[in-house]
Amino acid sequence: MKTIHAVYESGVFRPLERVDLPERTEVEFEPRPVAQLADQNSHLEGIYAVLCERYESGEHDVAARHHEHQP
Repeated sequence: MKTIHAVYESGVFRPLERVDLPERTEVEFEPRPVAQLADQNSHLEGIYAVLCERYESGEHDVAARHHEHQP
């Protein structure tokens, strides 16, 4: 069986790729943290910074102006 990469979120290991096993198959594994995963998530800080700027822009109802630019 090949190595499956997963992320641990909310108490559950979530595979990052398709796993070719029948549903409810019991497996045994030994978690080994991968340093690369921490590096992959480091770019999220920049994304969250941009999202916070938009949220704090004073524009509260963007949906209300959705069709403003439409002909």
